[in-house]
Amino acid sequence: MKKSAKTGGPPHFNWARSGRGYLLTNDAGEHARLTPAQFRRFARSGDLPPSAKLDELRDKGFLRDKMDFEDQAEKWSGSNAYLDRGPGLHILVTTLRCNHQCLYCQAGAGGAAARGTDMSLRVARKSVDFALSAPGEGLTVEFQGGEPLLNWGAVKEAVLYGERRAAAAGKSLKFALVSNFSLMTEEKAAFLLKHRVALCTSLDGPAALHDRQRVFSGGGSHALAVKWIKYFQAKLGPGSDCGPSALLTVSRFSLGHEREVVEEYAGLGLDSIFVRPLAPIGFSAQLWDRLGYSAEEFSRFYRRSLEHILKLNRKGVVLKEKTAFLVLKKALGFRDNKYVDLRCPCGAGLGQLAYDYNGDIYTCDEGRMLAWQGDGLFRAGSVFKDDYAGVISSGVVKACAAASSLDLQPECSRCVWRPYCGVCPAYNYQAQGSLWGDMPSNARCAMLKGVFAAAFDIIGDKGKLKTAEKWLADRP
Repeated sequence: MKKSAKTGGPPHFNWARSGRGYLLTNDAGEHARLTPAQFRRFARSGDLPPSAKLDELRDKGFLRDKMDFEDQAEKWSGSNAYLDRGPGLHILVTTLRCNHQCLYCQAGAGGAAARGTDMSLRVARKSVDFALSAPGEGLTVEFQGGEPLLNWGAVKEAVLYGERRAAAAGKSLKFALVSNFSLMTEEKAAFLLKHRVALCTSLDGPAALHDRQRVFSGGGSHALAVKWIKYFQAKLGPGSDCGPSALLTVSRFSLGHEREVVEEYAGLGLDSIFVRPLAPIGFSAQLWDRLGYSAEEFSRFYRRSLEHILKLNRKGVVLKEKTAFLVLKKALGFRDNKYVDLRCPCGAGLGQLAYDYNGDIYTCDEGRMLAWQGDGLFRAGSVFKDDYAGVISSGVVKACAAASSLDLQPECSRCVWRPYCGVCPAYNYQAQGSLWGDMPSNARCAMLKGVFAAAFDIIGDKGKLKTAEKWLADRP
């Protein structure tokens, strides 16, 4: 590559074709767009004629001898602040039992009457103790299942015990509940509200779509979810950091219903929607031919959903799409998005730990789900036999960190989306047979590329960007 007398050649950058031009990114997470002619000259010489574009490249760290290293380091540090912390998310699987039979269930849930899969109070307390042994101040214990309300005693004990232990240790400990809400009562709701437990449920769209996917023998799953969403909204008021929020799982049945799904969230006054693809784990792997789709089909659904959200935003509706928000948070705000799935290395063990009902500790909840299917590769220890140092330095945590380092992934190290992305070893292991996976044929990789491209289309459009910038002023 010929060097320029002015710049000494360009520093390392990643690039990809984007629209009629090229998109460039660098390690700090900065981005710039060039026309084909500008790109050819810049890639050859690291220089452009004096212009506003040249000034932009200089200010964003794309010119070798004009780089402000302190500014670049500060931006990189802000986006990757998680590297200074240990696992902040601690998932307690209080039971494997569930009163739903969701077609795509990834949790390995058994029936509501199943025996032997409830977390005991002793295990709940030991799990909380272990979580509090992790370094850092901002720790969250999240209750999952199965349906965690089927083991209300363990949830309640973990909250009360956790508050006492955190106070004694001088640590900040928050709680979150992921529930289908079908077993919610006013008594339970009062306890959750009193103790500031963040609330999240599943909402897959309008009733017909939601109930088709989330089968509930007790009647309409959608009706109960909506009932309690409205209840908690009335109690908490707008903008509460306790929610309620909802999660969307996209199946083949969702395709073509982007508008109806988005309108459902907007109509309920929810301030965010998380458009998530299926993963081939649990029941969804067995029913993939019926429920699954291609990366292109998901990317199309995502883009159409995002476009409709922005259209509603322009009409004054407060609603953001969570993944696009996380991307913008890094690309524009240079802030840690606090999402363990989009990290380098990923959050397996380093950003989260999952505690099974029996006290076994896994690198992540997906790893715990794979153990339910008979493969305990992602088991990192036990609350009864191991301490924090032993778990965090276990072979599986180290292996996940190596496999999810984008610098060590040949395809990822050169990818334009590298500053915003993250590899999932559990997904790779299930879908492709190794922690490392094969990115050129990896469906998760292809779907994320579609998501990132849609998010960056917002950045490249002044009108859309002005609309979406309001998301960044909102709470994370």
